[in-house]
Amino acid sequence: MATLPNPLPKLAADPSGHTLGLELPAGRLIDAVGTSHALGSMGDGDGPGHEPLLWHADGPAAPGGWAALEPARRTSGLLPLLIDVGGGQGGPEDWELLPGEVSYPGDHDAEEVLAEFWDEYAADELGADEDHPGMRTVVEVFGEQGTYEETVAPFGPAWPGLAPATEHGADPEACAAEIAGSLTDGGSWLKEPRLALVPARRSADIPAAIGWSGPLNHEGDVARLCAVLRSWEDRFGIRVVALAFDRLILSVAAPPTTRDAAEAVAAEHFAFCPDNITQGHHEALRAYAEHEVLGRRMWSFWWD
Repeated sequence: MATLPNPLPKLAADPSGHTLGLELPAGRLIDAVGTSHALGSMGDGDGPGHEPLLWHADGPAAPGGWAALEPARRTSGLLPLLIDVGGGQGGPEDWELLPGEVSYPGDHDAEEVLAEFWDEYAADELGADEDHPGMRTVVEVFGEQGTYEETVAPFGPAWPGLAPATEHGADPEACAAEIAGSLTDGGSWLKEPRLALVPARRSADIPAAIGWSGPLNHEGDVARLCAVLRSWEDRFGIRVVALAFDRLILSVAAPPTTRDAAEAVAAEHFAFCPDNITQGHHEALRAYAEHEVLGRRMWSFWWD
């Protein structure tokens, strides 16, 4: 993947980030082999032996912390992020980050990626035998599933195309700060959120920049999904706000405002992350569009 100059190694000698115009709390660098380096314990000349992928704070994130990291965007190209270090999978040093396996998001076309996913899912479902091995287990775990036609209605096997952009919305950075604040205020999906900084060209590229492998069971090259995130940045003002082991949370400054537009976006979500619908609270695309997309300022994705 094409990379920018990485300012993170400077934090080894300057843990508070003064040279980057920051006042960072105690934190650590996570490098490309998953090693965690606590900056407060480093001496002069110490530093990560491998290229660091991200910095994250040692202590819990609190409301307002995201805004304190905003200067890093302007002074050093470091973008804010929330990282969940709770749960059974631990923090990013335990996530099997794979930056060497990632291509460049700009080399992929968002619609081509989504159309390929949509077509593959349709081919699998329409060609499936109800008695194929494993079907009984699926039913036992998830219950009886709706038919493919019921799940993707009002669409069909043919890729429906990209949803139209929303013309007016909030400021994307302000929206991201608001959503980040809500995620650090307790009661969110994040068990132990930590503030983080990632060197990336744009927010949509953050998963690729660290080689995040959360969607590995769906797509082995997360840069292809980042190409879709870039398109959502342009059309809906999304920002990548949080990552957990297998969950991605976006802020949405300009969500769709009509039912038809929401259903078109829901089709993109289905291609991007089928588990959101097939293993989520809403087993059909129409219901998902109504409850999780229409006017919603936060989109969340989870891959099994």
